[in-house]
Amino acid sequence: MASLNVGNLGEYLRDQRRTAQLSLRQLAEAAGVSNPYLSQIERGLRKPSAEVLQQVAKALRISAETLYVRAGILDEKERDELETRAVILADPSINERQKQVLLQIYDSFRKENAAESAPDAADAPDAPLTDEAADASSDPSADPSADPSADPSTDNASDAERPSS
Repeated sequence: MASLNVGNLGEYLRDQRRTAQLSLRQLAEAAGVSNPYLSQIERGLRKPSAEVLQQVAKALRISAETLYVRAGILDEKERDELETRAVILADPSINERQKQVLLQIYDSFRKENAAESAPDAADAPDAPLTDEAADASSDPSADPSADPSADPSTDNASDAERPSS
């Protein structure tokens, strides 16, 4: 989990509020929190709960996950995964079955990449083969050296069968 950085969160909230051209009072009302409490958050004096951050994010029309990262509730990597999932689930142009399939594919890619980036997994002498590597090692057509016709130096045609030049 990321470290707490309430001051940075307050500055960020203030910048976002000003960008949205909202007064402190307007944002407090839209988010359903008190004006003094929101002021204290902006000045870095209070640490808001995830629920309050979600309400403020909704009022500012920004990602709640971004505020969670700024507040130290969520780390950057987790936020990226959550935002990707949220975008897939919110897409109205695909149906529920398609969303679930996309999420399963996304999860499998993340697991595959995590396994590839593990420092000891590739260097371990007794590491099991991946499915693709196992398929390739048992499939002679996957290895060009197993097919004599693929290598011109092992051409089996006799001189009599070759066309004359």
